[in-house]
Amino acid sequence: MTAQQPDPRRWLTLLAVMLAFLPVVLDMTILHVAVPTLTQDLRASANAVLWIIDIYPLLMAGLVVPMGTLADKVGARKILLLGLVVFGLASALAAFSTSAGLLIAARGLLAMGGAMVMPSVLGIIRKTFEDDGERAMALGLWGTVGAAGAAVGPLIGGGLLAHFWWGSVFLVNVPVMLVVAPACALLLPKGEATMPGRWPIGQALLLIAGMMLLVYGIKAGFGAKQPLPLIALIVLAGAALLAIFVRWQLRSRTPMLDMTLFSHPAIVAGIIMAVVASGALAGVELTLAQELQYVLGKTPLQAGFFMIPIMVAAALGGPVAGTLSNRFGLRSVACVSLLIAAACLGALGLSDFGEPGLAVPALLAVLGLTLSIGLTASSIAIMGSVEAAKGGAAGSLEATSYELGTGFGITIFGVFMSAVFAASIDLPPELAPPLAEQASRSIGDAFLVAHGMGGEEAAALIGAAKRAFSQSHTALLSTAAMILAFLAVAVFFLLGSYRARSSPAH
Repeated sequence: MTAQQPDPRRWLTLLAVMLAFLPVVLDMTILHVAVPTLTQDLRASANAVLWIIDIYPLLMAGLVVPMGTLADKVGARKILLLGLVVFGLASALAAFSTSAGLLIAARGLLAMGGAMVMPSVLGIIRKTFEDDGERAMALGLWGTVGAAGAAVGPLIGGGLLAHFWWGSVFLVNVPVMLVVAPACALLLPKGEATMPGRWPIGQALLLIAGMMLLVYGIKAGFGAKQPLPLIALIVLAGAALLAIFVRWQLRSRTPMLDMTLFSHPAIVAGIIMAVVASGALAGVELTLAQELQYVLGKTPLQAGFFMIPIMVAAALGGPVAGTLSNRFGLRSVACVSLLIAAACLGALGLSDFGEPGLAVPALLAVLGLTLSIGLTASSIAIMGSVEAAKGGAAGSLEATSYELGTGFGITIFGVFMSAVFAASIDLPPELAPPLAEQASRSIGDAFLVAHGMGGEEAAALIGAAKRAFSQSHTALLSTAAMILAFLAVAVFFLLGSYRARSSPAH
């Protein structure tokens, strides 16, 4: 099918891949409002909670490039459908987990299914929409599903937790998959072009091993109390494997990852935008969900309703980004949206969530809108800089960026919050040293210690934990605001020649 004769079923194809993508992106944030309940029920430590949340995006980050290449070899439709099946089975396993370790393993299996779906979705969109304007609009609609799905996750999670146990936030995926998988099998075209040759499994394993060692080493350095020499050894091993992988790609006749993609400044800008914007969105939502429940005493459902402004505004961000980019240019839209998002984060850092008034919902709405626009702008920059034949590879890079951003955002926000919390909390003097050490790790650990004490001591500890958490959110959101502002400046320079570079590809 040529650009002059577009596929008449292309919008049905877009509907199918958006249906496939929705449950994957919902799972990134639906767990956020369940963290307090899950922490208490499984008696999970702060470090275990961070692993439960971000093993999903971090493991997926190492899998999406190999899975995207595999999709190019055997067909995106087949890999997408297989990924949906794996995702449904893993959801059932996660729902009935009886320990933090089992839940972490189930979340890892969820990541495998999600890694099959993500690059397949983006590759199909790139191959289906050759026209620049239509592709920008299609990616805008896809971005709506991504941003709104991530935003609506806490609301759905809160609604489920109002009536069921925490495992329901996973079990809900099973009936969804029973609807989505047949719909995709029916709507997606069966015939598709594939790339010749064998899937380079050796390159795939090398990339996965390198990514996971590097990510684990960085995460252990941030959050776990591992010996520094061990952390350094793990990070160096991961970096060495990735260096070997890059060298292999540059010399191979059939590389898994086309390294020439990184020669496009627009692709580099898109990757950076995806990492930072997705990290900021995930980190802010997790922080907000904990403050609303732990500090303000809201139920999971009430916390979900509090975040409705982010959800509604994020749903508008995708189409708005596509329309504005076609009219004013991607560079202007990306930079302005990031600067506005930075201003919103700074203002939220100074806000009192206990007395939100109209200002806090308005700030949340503008934040959701601008971050959604930024995420869609990253998609347009990446997917618009390559020809259709490289859509799968570019989609894999973008998906990796989202997962790394989400995973590192949760980790960095969580660890930063824990550090500020530990420095801010004024523990009751009569608290025994082992309990004091545990209570100072996080607000979740403080509540666990308090529930085991009872009486006035428990009330004093909970009060101290609430005050410390409220104080630390100002530092956290202000730091995130500065990072987004610096990103806007970097994107301004990187996207300077976007149009000139993308035009020949079309």
